[in-house]
Amino acid sequence: MSKTRCAIYTRKSSEEGLDQDFNSLDAQHEACAAYIASQRHEGWVLVNERYDDGGISGGHLDRPALQRLMDDVEAGRVDRIVVYKIDRLTRSLTDFAKLVERLDGAGASFVSVTQSFNTATSMGRLTLNVLLSFAQFEREVTAERIRDKIAASKAKGLWMGGNVPLGYEAEDRALRVVPAEAETVRMLFDFYETLGSVTAVTREAVKLGLRSKRRIGRDGTPRGGSVMGRGQIHHVLSNPVYAGRIRHKDKVHEGQHAAIIDPDRFDAIQTRLKDRSAKLRNKPAAAHLSPLAGKIFDETGDRLTPSHACKEDKRYRYYVSRRLVTGASDDGTGWRLPADRLERDLASSVQKHLVECIDRGDIVESCVHVIGRLRSDADALGLQVLGIIGEARLRDGAVAIDLDPRELARRLQIARTSISSEALSLRLPFRQRRRGVESRLVIGVGQPARGDILISNIARASAWREALCKGEDLATIAARDGITIKYLGQMLVFAFLSPKLVRAILQGRQQPALTTNWIRRHGLPASWAEQDRILAQL
Repeated sequence: MSKTRCAIYTRKSSEEGLDQDFNSLDAQHEACAAYIASQRHEGWVLVNERYDDGGISGGHLDRPALQRLMDDVEAGRVDRIVVYKIDRLTRSLTDFAKLVERLDGAGASFVSVTQSFNTATSMGRLTLNVLLSFAQFEREVTAERIRDKIAASKAKGLWMGGNVPLGYEAEDRALRVVPAEAETVRMLFDFYETLGSVTAVTREAVKLGLRSKRRIGRDGTPRGGSVMGRGQIHHVLSNPVYAGRIRHKDKVHEGQHAAIIDPDRFDAIQTRLKDRSAKLRNKPAAAHLSPLAGKIFDETGDRLTPSHACKEDKRYRYYVSRRLVTGASDDGTGWRLPADRLERDLASSVQKHLVECIDRGDIVESCVHVIGRLRSDADALGLQVLGIIGEARLRDGAVAIDLDPRELARRLQIARTSISSEALSLRLPFRQRRRGVESRLVIGVGQPARGDILISNIARASAWREALCKGEDLATIAARDGITIKYLGQMLVFAFLSPKLVRAILQGRQQPALTTNWIRRHGLPASWAEQDRILAQL
């Protein structure tokens, strides 16, 4: 009778209990040894070498004892592998196929003690494939369940492990502030607010010898504690954990730990970081600051925070309800307003309000030197007017604006007592228009809207029409005005607008969606009645 040399392979996924005198690996080995002894009449003998993998997952083949065992199989020192259960050998169907291929090549097989089959027969291999399919399915379902549990726990603000950030220490699924480290974090944020550059903050951190968090690795090796580099400082400045939040993938949730940095202050710094990091051509970073940051709130009291998106070399800024940013909105409701349009409309409305207040006497005439600027130099003032806004609230079809009395007095160079309470607040009606996920406020419904570009285009097109009637051709007109014939043809449509539409544009009563680009892109029919019908539906 020929001998069949048998090797026992044991594995346990976790290290729990391995320090006991008789652990799970010993129990598996004892059961397998008893089974081999029961097959002594078949010539089975147990080799002296033990192959134990403790604390290692069965989801891969990178296991020291298993690799050593397979080397012995291929070297001809082992004829059969004995395991307690199939999943002790592997939980992956792909890995199982690789192992069977190597066993076949060496003329070996394996046997499961608790499952009555072995790979020496075709039926045994078929059954193994079926069972391993379920084992792999179970492993994947378990992994999904763990991921879902982590996501749900983080949504509740719990700390679910990982490298503990500087300024905190982990304690019972929560973070506790470490005062000494928290002071380092506050210094970094203070430096950035003062210097406005991560590079400059890094230089200051090096001068002061500010160091990263000290940690002890699983192998007992100390890590960290080095002078902080630019990447580490940027990570600290952009880590939402310091605002009392927990990040999970692309979502940010309110955490259960104490914030080291005030959330509003943290959000303002994120805006500065994003503005400076955007690589836009021909635009300085300072041009992208968000003057309404921390000042505008929606109907639920939720603050609208600055955000942006980049497409090619162009940057699009928005003010977005905070619940949409943090993922706290269950139904996806909230505001996402184009920043440039919102800032321009609010600045224009506040500017007009100040002029009216001066005319009514709500602001004293001693600031007459400012009146001229407010009335005639609107474009020069631009968004500077937004600095006067203390708070803006969207609710009930209106924008309620409170002006900052100190800032208003400082900008107008007058005493605070010269401004009446009526001048410090205004309420503007608005209409909401949606385009996809983006909302747009049409502020000041019922007031004349500015249509200067449309009026200018109508005047130019009318002059071109008169020139054509006098016998000039398109090429001559285009060359004289420095435009292409194609552009001239597109713009001539403005010379044939219906009288009703022209009156509406001159009076500022046209639909907000009616723009030069819209008319050029869609065109208009020759019939005035048809024009009026189409434009009424915008």
